[in-house]
Amino acid sequence: ETLCNCGGCLAWHTRTSSTRTSVGQYSEVERRIVKKRSSSNWMPYFTASEVAQHNVEDDCWVSFFGKVYDLTALIKDHKGSQLLVPILRFAGEDITHWFDEKTKEPKTCIDDVSGIVTTYLPYGRFVHVPPLEPTTDWATDFGTPWWKNEHFCVGKLSQKPRLIKIVNTLTTHDHTLEVASEETLNEIQSRYLKINNHAGSYTWKRMKKPLDMNKTLEQNGVKDQSDELNKLGIGENAYTPTLHIYFNDDLTVA
Repeated sequence: ETLCNCGGCLAWHTRTSSTRTSVGQYSEVERRIVKKRSSSNWMPYFTASEVAQHNVEDDCWVSFFGKVYDLTALIKDHKGSQLLVPILRFAGEDITHWFDEKTKEPKTCIDDVSGIVTTYLPYGRFVHVPPLEPTTDWATDFGTPWWKNEHFCVGKLSQKPRLIKIVNTLTTHDHTLEVASEETLNEIQSRYLKINNHAGSYTWKRMKKPLDMNKTLEQNGVKDQSDELNKLGIGENAYTPTLHIYFNDDLTVA
């Protein structure tokens, strides 16, 4: 397995790697991610802008009800079908409005002609939705419809993305990252691996105070002030909180 740096979120995908052949060859941070990723109840967070990057037929993600789904395999299985048109139209977007909040099934309506309850399809019928009238080419052996198949789920959708600036005190380089407010500092650190492969060799601080890597930014006292800034008419991007990272082998750091 190797890290996928898509949008810095570092989701895991199985693929052949010539540089790493065992877990022992991963860095400390990566090993921690592998261990956490193997937990059955852990799922990575993605921001809406990250989901939006997966907006083509060969790489199609959508989100609904706070989760992110990779439908690429589904599209491959139905390649060329007209039933893919609505899905591809909304590739990389949130489609919660397609479904009923209570049942989590596609919304329904009363058909004007037949007067029966049918699926509400303003963008056209899509994969696994039955036709209005019986037909011999309607296959019913697909099992669980894709919107209920957790096999396609790759993570959770962040309800509140935020920006942070990370300053490397060793190199004096700084980078601004979009992260999920729900993420712990360990998970944010995994995003930073895309920029710095030695992220695990640094101590993370805010105002010279070490941060608890098992807590979120908010829990570490790094408040999200975007709402206040917007109320003042300044704009939420007018201020970005800064974190400083200190290389652990740097003897000049007190």
